[in-house]
Amino acid sequence: MAREFKRTDRVGAQMHRELAALVREELDDPRLGMITIQAVRVVRDFSHATIYFTVMAGEMGKPETTRVLNDAAPFFRHELGRRMKLRTLPELHFVHDESVEQGERLSNLIEQAVKSDSDKHTE
Repeated sequence: MAREFKRTDRVGAQMHRELAALVREELDDPRLGMITIQAVRVVRDFSHATIYFTVMAGEMGKPETTRVLNDAAPFFRHELGRRMKLRTLPELHFVHDESVEQGERLSNLIEQAVKSDSDKHTE
């Protein structure tokens, strides 16, 4: 019988929980705004992990926030090493998650199409 979840998925889920707590508790820069960790993808050999995040109400733009988080990646990696029991801890790469904004944009387009369609049928 095949395993239901791969080890990389379980490690990614644990890293997701720990990183969310670290960002909430340890990141003190008020310019960053509210950062939400959306997903963590770990490669099979545990050498790299891509962390997808979104940010709301920050003074910095997306590229600056990404740069700040990637500059803080060694700190996050060190703290993850203290919190998790892993032989090798992957390098962390932060990437802004565009899927939430794309979904919102598509939702707005659908609403506009439905409204224009209903306007045409009422005439």
